[in-house]
Amino acid sequence: MSQTIIEGPWVSQQTVDLEKPSKKEMWSYGIGSFGIFSVTTLISSFLTFYYTDVVGLAGGLVGTMMLIARLFDGVTDVWMGSIVDGTKSRHGKARPWLLWMTVPLGITIVALFSVPDLGLTGKIVYAYITYMLFILLYTAVSIPYKTLLGVMTQHQHSRSLSNIYSTIFTMTGTLIVMTFTQPLSKLIGWTGLASFYGILSVFTLYITFRSVKERVGADSNSQEKIPFATGFKALLKNKYWIIITIFCVTFYTTICLVQGAGLYYAQWVIGDINKFPIIGLTLTAPMIIGLFFIGPLVARYGKRKVAIIGAVIAIVGQIIKWVDPSNLPMFLVGSAIAGFGVMPTLGLIIAMVNDTVEYGEFKTGIRTEGLVNSAASFGMKFGTGLGLALVGWLLGIGGYVGGAAEQPELAVTMIKAVNIQIPLALAVIQIILMLMFKIDKEYPAIVAELQRRKTK
Repeated sequence: MSQTIIEGPWVSQQTVDLEKPSKKEMWSYGIGSFGIFSVTTLISSFLTFYYTDVVGLAGGLVGTMMLIARLFDGVTDVWMGSIVDGTKSRHGKARPWLLWMTVPLGITIVALFSVPDLGLTGKIVYAYITYMLFILLYTAVSIPYKTLLGVMTQHQHSRSLSNIYSTIFTMTGTLIVMTFTQPLSKLIGWTGLASFYGILSVFTLYITFRSVKERVGADSNSQEKIPFATGFKALLKNKYWIIITIFCVTFYTTICLVQGAGLYYAQWVIGDINKFPIIGLTLTAPMIIGLFFIGPLVARYGKRKVAIIGAVIAIVGQIIKWVDPSNLPMFLVGSAIAGFGVMPTLGLIIAMVNDTVEYGEFKTGIRTEGLVNSAASFGMKFGTGLGLALVGWLLGIGGYVGGAAEQPELAVTMIKAVNIQIPLALAVIQIILMLMFKIDKEYPAIVAELQRRKTK
């Protein structure tokens, strides 16, 4: 079924009574992101370094492993989304997975950073097995968590606020991970650190499970078992989902380039690896501060415009870093500005993905929150894998040798590229994609029409 949005004065003035979650519930949703995305930061910022400089694996090998694993991750995302859409339990369709899968996830986080001395081949096999297992369990938690935002409420601003609150916790976790992980690893070891983060993940996700309610879909076709092929065909007719998925690839590639090469940059461009916590603090602190002010801006201008402005600010920050890459004060200023520019998208991207659920239902008559989130998450994770792979590949091309006293000039050039020039180019692409993402303007009419169909 194909529909055309009907525009007119009656549409812009029409209001739809939608149940909204309380502030406490929105904050409770948000705290779960601390458990999920602090782990993402740990993996993207430190796992490549752990494999190359602690375990002793080659950068090119690590890069290839990251990309292969993330492609596998994308397949599991779509599979998990279909499972979530078909889940029926007394806890709903998304919440129960937060109860069932968080403890296994926490155990796997520890296993990742506990590579035993099994010889080179044994280390590679262990790394592949534990990373693949982590990906499988992470998917079983992250897809339901993202889907939960879509079934909490259809109220667009409440959805945006919930995403913003979750990002405050995300960035708090990122700040903690990037500031304290490197120095604490010297005190308690990588396994001890991973144990700490694993316990935090289990605890925070349990709070989300206990406190959040599923509201959307109880009386709609979202509770029917939709065949995967039918849901996937409907997904391909959703133009805004396609745009946001491509956007996710470019955005998360950018994040992982900057985070994954940060330690290398501190050591080989700035000249002191112990400066990395300062760099991490400078990058993430402006994001956390800005998140407390983004809600009113989104209410006035919409998610799309705020994200575009953020991308422009990020470009300015990258240009400042480019002026004198080895100058620490200038690099910190550029990082702070770039971090502030990235903040709006981090705070809104899951809400933007979930907004495409309503457009897809409007366009095809089929509502699949889980599949929409899982397929968009494929873009996020492919971007993550591509970013980590690029770090490993470019280090390999540059002749980087983990643990060496000096590095070839080409390796240092590659480290600069993945921190500065490549993220700048990707930010330009993100602006172009956001200019095409016009769902903010159409959303009220879409929801009004969906409500009208239900009352027929």
